[in-house]
Amino acid sequence: MVNLAALVPHPPIIIPGIGKQTDLAQIEETATALREINEALKKDPPETVVFFTPHGTVFNDAIVVYGEPTLRGDLSQFGLEHSFEMTNDLELGQEITELGLQAGLPLYHLAAEHLEKYPSYRQGMDHGVLVPLTFFEAEWFQKTKIVVIPTSFLSFLQLYTMGSVITTAATTLKRRIAVIASGDLSHCLRPGAPAGHHPSGMDFDRQITRLLQNEVVLDFFDLDPHLIEKAAECGLRSLIMLFGTLNQVAYQTRFHSYQNPFGVGYAVVSFQPNGAKESLLPAIQENLAAKITQRRNQETPLVRYARGTVEAIIHKEPFPEPTELNEFTRQRAGVFVSIKKWGQLRGCMGTIEPSQANVIAEVRKSAISAASQDPRFNPIKAAELAELVYSVDLLGDPAPISNLDELDPQRYGVIVSRGEKQGLLLPRLEGIDTVAEQIAIAKKKAGLSTEDDVQLQRFEVIRYY
Repeated sequence: MVNLAALVPHPPIIIPGIGKQTDLAQIEETATALREINEALKKDPPETVVFFTPHGTVFNDAIVVYGEPTLRGDLSQFGLEHSFEMTNDLELGQEITELGLQAGLPLYHLAAEHLEKYPSYRQGMDHGVLVPLTFFEAEWFQKTKIVVIPTSFLSFLQLYTMGSVITTAATTLKRRIAVIASGDLSHCLRPGAPAGHHPSGMDFDRQITRLLQNEVVLDFFDLDPHLIEKAAECGLRSLIMLFGTLNQVAYQTRFHSYQNPFGVGYAVVSFQPNGAKESLLPAIQENLAAKITQRRNQETPLVRYARGTVEAIIHKEPFPEPTELNEFTRQRAGVFVSIKKWGQLRGCMGTIEPSQANVIAEVRKSAISAASQDPRFNPIKAAELAELVYSVDLLGDPAPISNLDELDPQRYGVIVSRGEKQGLLLPRLEGIDTVAEQIAIAKKKAGLSTEDDVQLQRFEVIRYY
């Protein structure tokens, strides 16, 4: 069972010996709030503290549970020569892993044999764990064990499910646990902030703090992915897993503090369980499924054909008939097919120039490539098909440009070329608002550095949803 859950930030600058006196004065409200979390835990010490951290061994397609008997870490990279050592609750970690696998989650129990492959695991406890840990008094904390679970870039639904699995595992073992979701909010709240300045940062923090104060969990699943990306945050996924641990738990929320003295948002919020409630998972699943159903009901024939092609390949069935696509039988163009899963890119491949007899064949080829050959992702599996949405871009002819003023990321895609290296970026992509961003990403896709001189071309697209 969960006896307390809390969202906490992890700025090393809050620790004496790392932060200067002037820094500590600016962030004292956050430090006081962290001490309040300590006092709440001290009144009813848990047997195990489960930490969610965004700075450990984080995967796109899996969640890991650290599996070494003893977890260690230090803050030497921040100038503090002090080491930490905690006993890992291996029994709870193993139970979480087994129940998670039964629930269909891609979970891995990482232990010593994985150290060379995943260097970020060497410390066991990163600063996402160690900073809040420094506020916990040894009087009670030395008697507890810990479980450390890095966040993941799986869907919010999967992260929430992971949280519910943790509570089930603790209940099965009759283990009293506390849950610490470590994470900062936006890192771009003002000029000079770690991620630069972007107005979306403050919009994000306002939305998150409002939702926390109003206890509206479902609305976290409706947050704009573009806003999340622009906010450059590192706490939302920890928070989603925390909510999952409270899936069938009634609780009282206490908003301890919010500060942003260094251009990063620091929120401290605790959740005190006070009973039971019905599972929120069915409502979350229905809400997400309804969005996909609505999107598919509005699909254009070209997009429906792309989706049908992917589903046919994976199910090893004949390709769908290209109905309602007569206008494309004599048309040739470069085509890109994009596939997203819960708002995140899952695959995108295509051709700059026509390579097939017509657009229909081009869509078929690009859809297959996006689903199975995008080097950034593993091939799509049958279990994912119901969660995917598609778009198709028909590319106009590229035209050379000589001035950056001729580019507009909302209207034109860009092609960068240097020798045999070439990179393309489509227009109207979420999170790409400036020409500089557009060119930088296109250069990266081409394997070029941001400093490399390149030839530039622009093109327009017709996008189908």
